[in-house]
Amino acid sequence: MPPKSPRKSTNRSEEERRIPSGHETSDPEFGALCRTLRISDTVQKRARQAYEKLISSQCVFRDTINNEELFGLCLFTASVDSDEMTFTFTELLKAINISVNKCFRLLKEMDVNVDTLSTKVDNAISKLKTKYEIMCLLYQKFQRTFDLIYVEYPNRKISVEISSVKVLESYWLLFLLFSGKVLQMDDDLVISCQLLLCVLEYFIKLSPPELLKEPYKNALNGLSVSCPTRSSRRGQNRNTRTSRQSETDTKVIEVLCEVNECPVDEVTNVYFTSFVTFLDSSGISPSDGLPKVENVSKQYEELYVKNKDFDARLFLENDETLRVDVRDRLEIERTPQKNSTEDAVKPPQTPFRAVMNTIHQLSVTLNSASDEPSDVLISYFNNCTVNPQIKITERVQHLGLVFKEQFANAVGQACAEIGFQRYKVGVRLHYRVMESILKSEEVRLSVQNFSKLLNNEIFHTSLLACAVEVVMATYGRNSFHRLYSPETDLSFPWILKAFELKAFDFYKVIESFIKAEPSLSRDMIKYLERCEHQIMESLAWQSDSPLFDLIKQTRDRDGSVEHPELASTLHQPLQHNHTAADLYLSPLRSSQQYPILSIPTTSIPNGHASAASQPQQKSTSLSLFYKKVYRLAYLRLNNLCSSLLSDYPDLEHVIWTFFQHTLQHEYELMKDRHLDQIMMCSMYGICKAKNIDLLFKTIVTSYKEMTHANQETFKHILIREGKYDSIIVFYNLVFMQKLKSNILQYASPRPPTLSPIPHIPRSPYRFATSPLRLPGGNNIYVSPLKTPYKTSEGLLSPTKMTPRSRILVSIGESFGPAEKFQKINQMVSSSERPMKRSADNPAPKPLKKLRFDMDGQDEADGSKHISGESKFHQKLAEMTSTRTRIQNQKLEDTIDPVKKEEN
Repeated sequence: MPPKSPRKSTNRSEEERRIPSGHETSDPEFGALCRTLRISDTVQKRARQAYEKLISSQCVFRDTINNEELFGLCLFTASVDSDEMTFTFTELLKAINISVNKCFRLLKEMDVNVDTLSTKVDNAISKLKTKYEIMCLLYQKFQRTFDLIYVEYPNRKISVEISSVKVLESYWLLFLLFSGKVLQMDDDLVISCQLLLCVLEYFIKLSPPELLKEPYKNALNGLSVSCPTRSSRRGQNRNTRTSRQSETDTKVIEVLCEVNECPVDEVTNVYFTSFVTFLDSSGISPSDGLPKVENVSKQYEELYVKNKDFDARLFLENDETLRVDVRDRLEIERTPQKNSTEDAVKPPQTPFRAVMNTIHQLSVTLNSASDEPSDVLISYFNNCTVNPQIKITERVQHLGLVFKEQFANAVGQACAEIGFQRYKVGVRLHYRVMESILKSEEVRLSVQNFSKLLNNEIFHTSLLACAVEVVMATYGRNSFHRLYSPETDLSFPWILKAFELKAFDFYKVIESFIKAEPSLSRDMIKYLERCEHQIMESLAWQSDSPLFDLIKQTRDRDGSVEHPELASTLHQPLQHNHTAADLYLSPLRSSQQYPILSIPTTSIPNGHASAASQPQQKSTSLSLFYKKVYRLAYLRLNNLCSSLLSDYPDLEHVIWTFFQHTLQHEYELMKDRHLDQIMMCSMYGICKAKNIDLLFKTIVTSYKEMTHANQETFKHILIREGKYDSIIVFYNLVFMQKLKSNILQYASPRPPTLSPIPHIPRSPYRFATSPLRLPGGNNIYVSPLKTPYKTSEGLLSPTKMTPRSRILVSIGESFGPAEKFQKINQMVSSSERPMKRSADNPAPKPLKKLRFDMDGQDEADGSKHISGESKFHQKLAEMTSTRTRIQNQKLEDTIDPVKKEEN
């Protein structure tokens, strides 16, 4: 039953004969590289072992890399694993003569083909890659902005000291030094861009007006005292110059912020709290003219060597090691082309502009919000049996100081005020959402006394943490827009650590938060849903989680982990009508008919019923959590089975039964582990019991393709206290030992009864501004009326990303050629009505992925019949189309515009 270990070669000469001649070990070449990179004997030994493993592996990877490159990558991975980095990343690239992009690609191929990289190496590569991509974006923005500021050929002769080329070099070096000293974290695009604007402002004021374009020239001329050139400044008193400049410092900043769509107050705050301090600490003064390139470069050299990363000065030289076409590699959002003269003049949606737009949307939403409770909230506080206002405001102040300190520790001490400003935005959002939640609860319960809820410290901390997380994700949009990109230093669950909050408690507020704040974008809702998934898959199962206490209490009372009716209702739709009050106050269930809930006396703020008269309490929060976990688990299992076991369609149900049994009855296996680890082990164990040849490596290879997959999930699994190993070791030493008898039951003539397949719902979170996909196989959507790119309030159009290949109909706007209506009619009328299912026909397969829709309900590939609908809607609901027809339709939509252009 345990997976077979790979057969080890006992004959060294045979192994060497299998190595192509081009990969023979070359000691002089290896030794020369080790001397160049100052490698220790320990690292050399580990690198040689990795090298021999790679060249002896049966994979195509060895044919895509030469000896020198392979040596270098092995030395890099061995150095990271040994914590003995004696060289910088740029030194490595130069030594083996490859670019940073090729290096990342080869490391990925090495990991995919041979799976040799540890999680420590994975994390190091991820951080290097993130820093490199952010720096590429920053240098691109720097070049574009510089070209907009300075004239290429000034009207009169400019001294060499302040020529555009000299200024360009000084600009970039000062920015690198500034960000290197201020930021401990390299993945915050917003702060980095704000630091860049501070440097730009500094140099603009040191430049003669003749060298500047408008509106910067006009802003400089508008200063009460223009900043003179170095020769004319020598006779002036330094204090006089500084005081005169400080009177009008913000004029240039305001112009820069307007052109670059940045909040003026944030950049001004960065300038005076961070940049001025940096200049003083670095010995740089405006009175000395442009900073000396040699001095700044020397200071940056020290930082670069200390960090062991790449030398960003090489961007100025267009060095081959850093050269990249960012447009092909990075996710640069662009506004789609439309038949509108208004749209034609829109600027491209670059990553920086995208994040500024999301920040602007948040600012517009919170324009009317306050740092203090509103009058409506105060009235709710006054209606409470115990007024919570003082405790709430004190808690907000205390957590603000905690957040400021934790943010500074993560990002850099000079950024403490930046973090505090973000926290204050989160406070405003938190009060806004709290008010919305209370209004909804008032309607639901017909009461105004929420004393128990508002005096619940965990609820309030969770709500505040969720609001701050939304703000942090908005400012760090580069991270959450790519939902499954590697985590950054401030990514969730960082906020839980900062507030010392348990993930299971935070999970209880997410759904209510989303429903209470209608302004959340689709991306942000997906982000919060992904946070919820992280909690369900691993964070809630940490050993110190309150989840285990709740399970134990339920088990002691009921004799099982969950309520007996839960398993029988998995096939029923999940009702998303539970509020934060339900979950935090643990309401009672007077009926065994899940999920219909009675509102308990304990959750009614002004109730005074005696405990003796109350029915036995049962945890709604645990039942709902388990039901959500089952659905997430089945979705992932379904995805994996579809790619690996398509020839065994009945096996998925068997694996799910065993998987669900393990989660319910052997939940201790989840402690400090991951849901996907149990899933992969369940699949492997059942396949062994059924004599189906499925290797663990095959499972892992397919798992890597899943959008949420993380290498650490199968590389770094808890075996026993303090010891971690791969998933195969976990299966052999832990999983199989615990569940061997259960696995063997599925090989017997009388296997266990199969568990019901969970009902796969759409997301409970509605997208009021998103296109609605009509049931059926064809790509037909009903979309809200398009708004302009920016409304008067500054909000973006929710439908700007609609693909051009779709057929768009917008009631109230100019539609275009009538052929579009004809195509839609053809799509509807040509769809064949499928034969109705007889009682003998199998049930339709459940959906394979979550689909977001406006009605919050689920349909199985258009086959669900909805009673009471019109014939038209019934026909749409019953339409089925093959994948070929869909692809052909898309192909037609793509070809038609091309033909029209050719004609």
